[in-house]
Amino acid sequence: MSVIHEERSYSSHPYLSYADNIAAQWQDIFLLAGRVLLGWIYMQSGFRKIWDMAAVAKTYPARGLPEFMAYVATPIELFVGLFLIVGFATRYSAIVILVFTIVASFSSHAYWNYPEAQKMAQLTQFWKNTSMKGGLILLFITAGGKYSVDWFLRPKKLSDNQPA
Repeated sequence: MSVIHEERSYSSHPYLSYADNIAAQWQDIFLLAGRVLLGWIYMQSGFRKIWDMAAVAKTYPARGLPEFMAYVATPIELFVGLFLIVGFATRYSAIVILVFTIVASFSSHAYWNYPEAQKMAQLTQFWKNTSMKGGLILLFITAGGKYSVDWFLRPKKLSDNQPA
């Protein structure tokens, strides 16, 4: 019995395909830029918090989280943000920080629980986090790209050593 595999094509309709070549040629640079932009917000946030984790931990109960979670969440922000930037364990890092962002969105930015004066700011933060979740899902799918630690740690194939 023969199995027919349908090849996926991600190119656009011919009238909408002018950006396809740019995306293909610059894919690894764009993945690097995306990783740096996504990772930076987490790394800098974790870096700021890690210097006074006791004070940060005291803010957790008001968000419905136990204080000890600060000692888990802060290093996750710092190190997983760094891992995203350098492209180390990119897919695992994307999943870990995705879960972190889901928890943060519903605990720290639950705009529906805030007074009217703060509601709009928290609404903005909630939906900012939602867009970041979308980027993390895309990063999980694409992985780190050519300019990542993952790329250098991957098993080398014989064809990788052949000149192009």
